[in-house]
Amino acid sequence: MAAGANTPTRAGQYLTQPTGYRAFMPAPLPPLPALALGGDLHGLLSAADRALGRLDGSVLTLPNPDLFVFMYVRKEAVLSSQIEGTQSSLQDLLAAEAQLFEQTLPRDVHEVINYVRAMNHGLARLPELPISVHLIREIHAELMRGVRGGKLQPGELRTSQNWIGPAGSTPSTATFVPPPHHAVPAALEDLEKFLHAQDELPPLVKIALAHVQFETIHPFLDGNGRVGRLLITFLLTEYGLLKKPVLYLSHYFMQNRQKYYVHLQAVRTEGAWEAWLAFFLRGVIAVAGEAAETARRIIQLREQHRIAITAHLGRAAGNGHKVLESLFDRPIVTVNDVQKMTGTTYVAANSLVSRLVKLGVLDEMTGYARNRRFRHTPYINLFNDT
Repeated sequence: MAAGANTPTRAGQYLTQPTGYRAFMPAPLPPLPALALGGDLHGLLSAADRALGRLDGSVLTLPNPDLFVFMYVRKEAVLSSQIEGTQSSLQDLLAAEAQLFEQTLPRDVHEVINYVRAMNHGLARLPELPISVHLIREIHAELMRGVRGGKLQPGELRTSQNWIGPAGSTPSTATFVPPPHHAVPAALEDLEKFLHAQDELPPLVKIALAHVQFETIHPFLDGNGRVGRLLITFLLTEYGLLKKPVLYLSHYFMQNRQKYYVHLQAVRTEGAWEAWLAFFLRGVIAVAGEAAETARRIIQLREQHRIAITAHLGRAAGNGHKVLESLFDRPIVTVNDVQKMTGTTYVAANSLVSRLVKLGVLDEMTGYARNRRFRHTPYINLFNDT
């Protein structure tokens, strides 16, 4: 990096507030001096673009790409929420959505359900409303409704100072203090203008810069990390880099959590934008590769199960295939669900489920004699493994 580039004024500056603590005031994007996108960054950008192209191609070869999106949104909801301290797993989320409300389910599973709702709300709104402060506030309201932190102004920009640091820290001892609340609306307005400006910056670079800027502004009292990670996926879709929203960086951020926080802070204190970009692009390359591999394994799993059903279920094979296809959308079912989707008797549906269990397509997950639930474990495990 060029000498003099790593200065605090490149990303913003700390200003002393009336009560004595220092808060960070971000400079508008893009950074000045301009980004140095040559060398390693040029290669990483090319590799990231290629990885996204391969991912898009892999997903579009699936029998129903939207079913892949269904599970990937849920995987992201779990991982992004775990970064914020929730304990719920993908299995917990699917069980809760299947209304399998056992005492063993973590209480915070509702936070993960909210994340799914916020993601789906944003994706549904994108065609009619571009990424904006208005949409970000809507997404935040969905995310925080009725959960831990839900009393902290869901959908409303903060009207007090917040800060990041260990438990018990104050603005004077915190690791990072975002701008004071009165500066938040203008900072977000600048970010919105940057997102929609016609400039020469590659879209992936704009997304990487926007994520840091949002986290630096920290416009809400709670939920900023999750909204900031959602923003990455929405922008990938809005900028046309992916036809389907199937790239989620929470897995990479989880694996490299300390580096992630160090890079965010280095941007603020040293103006280290290029180092952050390299970290971000490596994440895009890694996660896009994982998602493309998962898509390939889904096709392989589906074909294995189709062959087994055709070979072993005889006249019931048609209904077996019908159930199999539905499991990619709804991987936890009851015998009653199978009866409805096949239009058969309860006895026939129960027999079909039993035969699918023997084939390894389903397994019983409750251990109950009644109110049994069956899950498509091989499929769910594809998302747990990556």
